[in-house]
Order: sequence, then structure tokens, then C-alpha cells
Amino acid sequence: MNQEQFTIGQGPVIIAMKGHPGSGKSTLAQSIARVLRCPLIDKDDVRDCTSPLEPSTPDQLLNTLSYDVIWQIASTQLRLGLSVVLDSPLSRRSHLDSLRRLSASSAASLLVVECRPRDHSEWRRRLERRGLGEGDGSSWHKPSTWQDLERLLEEYDGCTNYEFGDVPRMVVDTTAPVGLGEMVSAVVEFIAAHAGGGHSHKVSNEVSTRMYIGCNS
Repeated sequence: MNQEQFTIGQGPVIIAMKGHPGSGKSTLAQSIARVLRCPLIDKDDVRDCTSPLEPSTPDQLLNTLSYDVIWQIASTQLRLGLSVVLDSPLSRRSHLDSLRRLSASSAASLLVVECRPRDHSEWRRRLERRGLGEGDGSSWHKPSTWQDLERLLEEYDGCTNYEFGDVPRMVVDTTAPVGLGEMVSAVVEFIAAHAGGGHSHKVSNEVSTRMYIGCNS
């Protein structure tokens, strides 16, 4: 993929990641931001800094505050005409509604890239490997075992599955047997197609099928 050839379009774009912990969204988000050369705003960077407030502040309030902070940072970047990649679980419809308001106020296109691993064994292996590797304590709020994740999903009680309306969304199987470069190329093609980009990267039907891509627009 030639970074110099890609243009997103005439206006800024909000590329919002969606997915559960360990689903591969952060790895994909970093690669997308690197290829498109636009800011990456990660909710975990904010949440990691709230540990001093944890004993006396409800967890839900800290989580809401973290989302509010990344929306505000994104708003500043969009006012400068910069597209942004937002890395967060986007687990509730209210999060999407906030992004829709941000999109409208900044005249930016809004796209969602959802990471949905089909191979749960591989997903579990990645999640627990990550949990073993995080010894600095910065991600104390994230599930580090499969049992932790299962408890989190029970708490969600299905609220993560909601309608996207007219917001274009791409669903990617991040455990598919394709390289990260191929995966990023497919996402960049999706962005170009739905955000009015001037250059589109063609991805073969074989790669698309192996990635279990789903789109709505």
C-alpha cells in the first residue's frame, strides 16, 4: 500500500473502532492511523490515568468521563480539519449517538470498523497472552482472563448489539487467516468508498471472504 497515494476526501472523517477487549481493534486501529497518517485517540490512554480516582469514584463515572475526554480531543482535531481514528469498545448505543452529534457539529463523515473474532479459541489465547504481558499495571481496568471477559459480556446484557442506521459499518474477523497488511488494505478501501476518498485500494474477493467482512451503508 502506498501511503502517498491515499486521500480520504474533501472533509475530515471519524473512523470509530468497535469491539470487545482482546478483539484486535487496537492493533488494527494503530495500523489504520499509521497508514492514513491521522491522529489515533485511544480511550484506554485516558482510562489508564484514572486509577488515583478509583477508590472514591464509581467505575461507571470514570468510564463515562474517559469517553467524554476522547470526544473532546477528537472535536479539536476535527476543527483543525484532521481525520481521527477513535479506539474504544463503542459498547453502547449512547456512544454512537455522541459520535453522530460530533460528526454533525464538525461536518465530518462517520464510519465504524467493528472487530468481531470468529475463532473464540484464538481470541481467548490473545486475550490471556495480553493479560500475562501487562505487568506495569496500566491496564488494571481491562479483563485479563476469558472468565473476566465473560463476566463483562454478562454485564453488557446484549446492549453492545444495536442498530447503526445510516452510519456505514464494516465488520472484520480479526482472527481470519490473512496478514495484518491485507486487513488494513480492506479497511482503507472501505473508508475510501464511504468517505469519498480519491483513491481506492482493490481487495480480492478471496481475501474479503476469508476476512468475513460485512458492511452496511
